[in-house]
Amino acid sequence: MEVTLLGTGDTTGTPTPRCDCDTCERARELGVERTRFSVHVHNDRTDRSLLVDASPDFRHQFLEHDVQLPSEILVTHVHFDHLDGLGNAYRLLSDVSVHAADETDPETGQSVADTVTEKYDYLDAVTTVPHAPHEPFDACGFEVRLVPVVHPPLVCYGVVVEDPETGAKLSITGDTNYDVPDRSREALADPDLLLADGIVPAHLCEYHPRGGDHHGPDGTARTFGTKHMTIEGARELGEELNADETRVVHVSHFVPADEAFDDDLAVDGERYSL
Repeated sequence: MEVTLLGTGDTTGTPTPRCDCDTCERARELGVERTRFSVHVHNDRTDRSLLVDASPDFRHQFLEHDVQLPSEILVTHVHFDHLDGLGNAYRLLSDVSVHAADETDPETGQSVADTVTEKYDYLDAVTTVPHAPHEPFDACGFEVRLVPVVHPPLVCYGVVVEDPETGAKLSITGDTNYDVPDRSREALADPDLLLADGIVPAHLCEYHPRGGDHHGPDGTARTFGTKHMTIEGARELGEELNADETRVVHVSHFVPADEAFDDDLAVDGERYSL
């Protein structure tokens, strides 16, 4: 299993267009990017590739990084920075299964699978494949599961990708706060690699209208507002899940420049062989 981090940023990415903050300037100096979230998982045995989330930066990511176009795609939730790159299937992909959860979202009245089908019904190449949460399915020769996480107000899912031949395991928290359900934590546990949502450090919670939540024993907020983990929360979740390696993703440009490029904060283009 070869994992390539195509996009490791939040909704505006780093550098953010026309932003001259210290973090965006430092990213330009370093020549690194955090585009909108997307992960490429290649199966060497089948020579097929699963794309987890279709970033609006799809075209740029596939031009920038030497990976094959996806054989299959999985969508974790319907926020634009995880879904709207699916339009790139037009003329690029001839036949692609798009895996998504079949659970109806009270907020939208549709499941993620329903939304994909409705929004991209004009794309003949796209075939939506609905799945019940926690039920394993095959994608590109991997055993894959969608596991519910907490990203209010919408339903959202983490992802577990396992190679049944080698035992390699990738866990992705998806967009979530720290209050991941126990059953989902069990499914995500013991990965070779964990990609954990951590949008800002905990000390920035003072700037969020709702502050922080899910405080640790020392009082550190592990959730920023309601929707995302803090970087500290992502790190702590990695420890709780006994991950061999944790990379913090979905990182925003609001992280101060002297913290924004710490060793465990991912940038685009990182590759891992599991």
